[in-house]
Amino acid sequence: MDRTSDEDVSGVFSEGHPDALQLVYERFGSLVYSIALRSLGARPDAEDVAQQVFVSAWRSRNSFDPKRGTLGGWLVTITRNKVADALRERQRESRVLLQVAGGATVPAPDAPSDQVVDRIVLADELAQLPESQRLVMVLAFYSDLTHEQIAKVLGLPLGTVKSHIRRSLQRLRSRLEADGVSY
Repeated sequence: MDRTSDEDVSGVFSEGHPDALQLVYERFGSLVYSIALRSLGARPDAEDVAQQVFVSAWRSRNSFDPKRGTLGGWLVTITRNKVADALRERQRESRVLLQVAGGATVPAPDAPSDQVVDRIVLADELAQLPESQRLVMVLAFYSDLTHEQIAKVLGLPLGTVKSHIRRSLQRLRSRLEADGVSY
C-alpha cells in the first residue's frame, strides 16, 4: 500500500507532476464519488460528477493553496459545486421535458414556499461562518460524513471537528432565532 502523505500528494499535484492526478484520484476518488452518489442518487450521474471534479481540479490546480486548507477539503468543495451544477441541470431538463410533453409552459411558482425561504436563509447563514467551520458543517450535514471522516478529509483533530460543529450549531441557532426562522 502506498504510504505517500497527503502533503506529498498535494505538493506533486500543485507542481503538475505527470503522475499527480493518478495519485490524487487514488487517494480521494472514493470520497468524491461517495459524496456525489449520496447527493445525486444515481451511479452514472455520480461517475460523471467525479470525472468533472478531477478534470476541474487538474485544470485549476494552480488555484489550490495548501495554506488555506487540505487537498481533500478543496476537492470536496469542487464536488459540492459540481453536484449543485448537476442538480440544476436536472431541474432544467425536467422543466423542458414537462413543457415538451405537455405542450405548454410550466409557470414558475408565484412566491417561494416558507421552506425554500428557510433554506435560503440557512445557506446565507452558513456562508457567514468562518471557512473552516462552514466546510465542517457542509461535510457533516450535506455530505453526511462522520466526524472521523471529516477529520481525515480536512486533516483536523477529531476534537476540533466536534468543536467546530458545536460552535457552528450554536451560532446558527442564535442567528436563526434572531431572524425568526423556524427550524
